[in-house]
Amino acid sequence: MQNLRRFSPVLAIARMVEDVRLRHEQKRASLTEKWKEAFFSVLPITVIILTLCFLVTPVPVDAMLAFLVGSALLILGMGLFNLGTDLAMTRIGESVGSALTKSKKLGIILPVGFLVGVLVTVSEPDLTVLASQVPAVPDPVLILSVALGVGIFLVFALLRILFQIRMSILLIVSYGLVFLLVPFVPENFLAMAFDAGGVTTGPMTVPFILALGLGVASIRSDNQAESDSFGLVSLCSIGPILTVMLLGILYRPEEGSTSSISMISAPTSIAVTRTFLSALPHYMQEVGIALSPIILFFVIFQFVSLHLNGKNIRRICMGLFYTFIGLVIFLLGVNVGFMPVGHTLGLYLGALESKWVLVPIGMLIGYFTVSAEPAVQVLCHQVYDMTAGAVPPSALSQSLSVGVSLSVGLAMLRVITGISILYFVIPGYLLAFLLMIWCPPVFTSIAFDSGGVASGPMTATFLLPFAIGACQACGGNLATDAFGVVAMVAMTPLLAIQGLGILYRVRKPAASTSAVAEDIIEL
Repeated sequence: MQNLRRFSPVLAIARMVEDVRLRHEQKRASLTEKWKEAFFSVLPITVIILTLCFLVTPVPVDAMLAFLVGSALLILGMGLFNLGTDLAMTRIGESVGSALTKSKKLGIILPVGFLVGVLVTVSEPDLTVLASQVPAVPDPVLILSVALGVGIFLVFALLRILFQIRMSILLIVSYGLVFLLVPFVPENFLAMAFDAGGVTTGPMTVPFILALGLGVASIRSDNQAESDSFGLVSLCSIGPILTVMLLGILYRPEEGSTSSISMISAPTSIAVTRTFLSALPHYMQEVGIALSPIILFFVIFQFVSLHLNGKNIRRICMGLFYTFIGLVIFLLGVNVGFMPVGHTLGLYLGALESKWVLVPIGMLIGYFTVSAEPAVQVLCHQVYDMTAGAVPPSALSQSLSVGVSLSVGLAMLRVITGISILYFVIPGYLLAFLLMIWCPPVFTSIAFDSGGVASGPMTATFLLPFAIGACQACGGNLATDAFGVVAMVAMTPLLAIQGLGILYRVRKPAASTSAVAEDIIEL
């Protein structure tokens, strides 16, 4: 007995070391899985672009080398970011949502929800990119206006969850208000306003908002609570459209947005490396500024309400570190490696005699680009968890890919012909509202969320430069013809996902909304 007592501290230390080793191996296995997913997501689009560059479009060797380096950085950054999202952003959102609902006081839930919406929107890197493209409005004014729009509509979304308001009613009323403002918005500002709704739901906001919705929904005990937590992203995408429209009416800009994208010029491989390294501090600063409001909010909320234990705090801190490093690497690879090649491809293809080739090539690129969006991966896995595996990530991802492929094809048609974006968005949203009649409500919410998350960094930094290059070659108006591709990407997944929901319901006509998960499992 004395020998056992003597060695008990040693055994305790040994168990502690073994627990640390197991956790480390589990984390390493998780990171390896994230990198594997990222590799197979980025590989198709990389192969397509390389094929075009070697067989169709002449691209300088240094730009090609930068693209290959950017592809590698994209995979590395996406894996780290997705792991960081699981460890930090999702956990923070769920903790804050649960803490808010414990008070059961709207006087606390709504102001904090508004503050969260504003902070995460100001933190979104894509919004900064868009703001720099709108010379008629000062960057801080545009960013703050969009953030206020997200904050206000996040409050509406939380009220919808708490009071079980039908998602379809809010969507129809909100988009009805958007289209009522259309006649008063300058034409050169209209496409930019619709683009604003897409860029605000990127890799920073989507994990936080989705998790916040799940946390707030936990206060309810009915069967529809978790399914009602979806729809926050879609509602938060409407606020920026309205606020940017109001800005357009206020500022009355006469000139469209301009864009200057320069191809990398590096005679040697070492010069290419130096180009990436020289851009690194800028993206570290950008992501650091983006994450700072969220970190500050979490620290304050931790001391005031959360009171998480040390283990959870360490996991969240590690997750924030992974999120920071992953997003820096991701943006570095996309902006330095992907953006110039996308612009060059658009310039060359738009200058061909047979400009119609832009449509099928754009559809092919769009089909595979959406799988590389970090926020899409987050949405697919959260939907999978919410439905207990009933909606597999592959089915949701395939539906998104089809929708984005169609949207990019239509965007290229706009570049070639100069057709107004209204001829696409008005019929598209009317059809989406019509599909609500037959689509299960949970799929409607997921569909409108998917439209927001599909238009993330890859859309803003590859598809938009591709459209700009093609528009320049075709001699079109950048403000009215090239811009709007983000809005198109955000619209067509609404139709694709709702079509998926109708398909599942048709397989069992008597299925109710609560039985949709069972239908999917049977399939």
